[in-house]
Order: sequence, then structure tokens, then C-alpha cells
Amino acid sequence: MGSRWLAVYAVPSLLMLLLLPLLAPPAEAASLSFDEAAAKNRPVSKVITLLKDMMKQLEKEQEDDEEIYDKMACWCETNDKEKTKSIAEAEARIGDLTNKIEELTATSAELNTEIKN
Repeated sequence: MGSRWLAVYAVPSLLMLLLLPLLAPPAEAASLSFDEAAAKNRPVSKVITLLKDMMKQLEKEQEDDEEIYDKMACWCETNDKEKTKSIAEAEARIGDLTNKIEELTATSAELNTEIKN
């Protein structure tokens, strides 16, 4: 798997696994009230929000990359077929022209011989 896969999936997932325990309140604080506004302003919460945003951006970029790849693969396949066909036609034409040159060279030699006689 490439580095792109690591950036898209492995690193953000690993970071989430490492940081989630930090968000859980300690056991003794379970009975205390939870201040949601304060939790959102904690540095760990900001990092997790940042990671989530990065994950969304990477997923969007991945979809865009896949779309571009599909278009490019289609173009390459179509272009390859067209070029292969053109090459085969050109090689056949070269063979035909080579035979025509040989015929005309022979005719020219024959006519030169007739002119000399």
C-alpha cells in the first residue's frame, strides 16, 4: 500500500485511537457535571476536530483522484486501441507502397531497355 493510503486511512485512524481516551472523563469525574462548552475549547478537542476535517478533505480528494484516474484510464485505453490500429494500417500501407515501388522500378528498367534498343 502506498503513502497515499497511509495519509488517508492509517494515520488519521491511529491518531483518533490515541486521542479518544484523552477525551473520556476520569472515573472520579463521572458524577460531576459536564461543561460542553469547555470541552469544545480543550486543545485535544480542537485537535480531534482538525483531524476530522482533514479526514473529510482527504476523502474528498480521494474521490476526485479516483474520478480523474477513471477518466485517464478510459482515455489511455481508447487512445491505445486507436494508435495500435493506426500503426497496423500504416505498416500495411508501407508494405503496399514498397511493392508498388518495386513494380514501378521494374517497369522503369524495362522501358529504359526498350528506349535504348
